[in-house]
Amino acid sequence: MPHSAAELVDRLGAMSIERAWDPYTSFDWPESLDPEAEYYMSPELMSLYGTEAYEALNETDRKRLSFYEINNFFSFVLLGERPVVGGMTERMYRKDTMGPITDYLHHFIDEENKHMVMFSLFCNRYLGRIYPEKKLAIDREMAPGEEDLVFYCRVLIVEELGDVYNRKMQEDSRINELVRQINEFHHRDEARHLAFGRAWAAELFERHTQDWSPAQLERFQDWLARYFASSWTDFYNPSVYRDAGLAGGYQLRQEAIAHPKQRAFRAEASDKLVRFFLKHGFLKEAPAL
Repeated sequence: MPHSAAELVDRLGAMSIERAWDPYTSFDWPESLDPEAEYYMSPELMSLYGTEAYEALNETDRKRLSFYEINNFFSFVLLGERPVVGGMTERMYRKDTMGPITDYLHHFIDEENKHMVMFSLFCNRYLGRIYPEKKLAIDREMAPGEEDLVFYCRVLIVEELGDVYNRKMQEDSRINELVRQINEFHHRDEARHLAFGRAWAAELFERHTQDWSPAQLERFQDWLARYFASSWTDFYNPSVYRDAGLAGGYQLRQEAIAHPKQRAFRAEASDKLVRFFLKHGFLKEAPAL
């Protein structure tokens, strides 16, 4: 039987206190990193993996590509967590979140801010910038409660997808040790955030959508399917390929997105979250990813 959000938060908050950490002192931050010295992302997670373009690269080229891929991944998570901090702050003292929920949101926001510091330190120190994001805007009137549901769905997508990468890279001895540790620390916190996020989003969906019309529900489901697919396209960044010295970045992006191995990877990586959305009615069918 799934736990409600209120049943979870006391335990999650205690774990946050027990496992508190500092992004400035929990890692050894070298002055610089050599993009060609080692792998920075597990090869199987790289956006060109399995494609003809990837197979044509030598070992040094693949290592260099992995350096820019990890910076793109860290940028994706960083920029995905930025609105999480703002959105959680706006919601934490409202009537429906007062009490234990708000108490846990203090931990949630604190940890997300630490994540932003951690990813920013890495990208700004070693890449010199953050790769920008592109997202679908909603330019229509929302149904009652839909703004909250949109917010929490965005949170779940960035955190669920990011955690797939975190879990694989935290155990990969082939990659740079700092990168491995960053993924490990991020996963520890995100496991708690995801448990809360799933429970709270499901409660909000059941609460709000009972008063929606079929048309309102269909519009939300259509937005979520498109947003889910759009989030995956951020992983295929032409700027990454250009920075890694590869020609034809936009063509590489299109070929990678369409490649059967990449399609299979996206489906596998998304499966747990897609099943959650289908089970609770957020989606009426699995989106094309």
